[in-house]
Amino acid sequence: MKRLCYLIIGLTLIFSGCSAQKDIIFQTSTIDALLAGLYDGDMSCGDLMKHGDLGIGTFDALDGEMILLDSRIYQIKADGRVYEPDSSLKTPFATVCFFKPERVLKIGTSMDYEDIERLIDQAALNQNLFCAIRITGNFKSMKTRSVPAQKKPYPPLRAVTSDQPEFDMKNVSGTIVGFRCPPYVKGVNVSGYHLHFISSDKNQGGHILSFEMFEGRCEIAVLNQFFLRLPEDIKAFGNADLSKDRSKDLKEVEKGDTRKN
Repeated sequence: MKRLCYLIIGLTLIFSGCSAQKDIIFQTSTIDALLAGLYDGDMSCGDLMKHGDLGIGTFDALDGEMILLDSRIYQIKADGRVYEPDSSLKTPFATVCFFKPERVLKIGTSMDYEDIERLIDQAALNQNLFCAIRITGNFKSMKTRSVPAQKKPYPPLRAVTSDQPEFDMKNVSGTIVGFRCPPYVKGVNVSGYHLHFISSDKNQGGHILSFEMFEGRCEIAVLNQFFLRLPEDIKAFGNADLSKDRSKDLKEVEKGDTRKN
């Protein structure tokens, strides 16, 4: 019988001299495992949604970008279109939470990716805690990417994204979903910001490379508990070399810089 391997990291947050129980960020597998080419789905979308109603990730064989929004999972495939996958479809990597925003920030001026990062950093100063993010609004431009389904033997993620489909949207409304993770989760998740987008009409989206928005609102939830579920396939996971420092590869993959090298 297969056994699930779990790692639970509890972080205690003190606000105004009193203990405050925050929501849990749930994650299946690690970002370094994904970078190394472990793309076989290990957890069904149905089971994933038992742990959250908002989140991001990918799908079996790396078939597109995932957005979990308002308890519905969307799949942005390499053709740029948005699909609603069956709950039996599996994911090799995803991060989710039950989203209960604590702070709402109004956006009434032009802001790009870096401006939004600064805005959130000012509102949630503790960089050692996790933040779940949902931004809804109108965008002058939105540049995203997705990734095509892969065949075995799987190439590393950096090789996949060196020829990734990219999508340029203009004057589009929609929602950004994602997380800000602390620097000490390097190798486990993406340190810093990792954001996905879906348009209001649910026709476009993907992993965000850049954007400019001119109006909207940003909702933030601070999370102080991290639950990591490791893959059931112990043999595949155990045979992966996760000792390498893949931070450079991750930076290039996240920002779409692999084409320059």
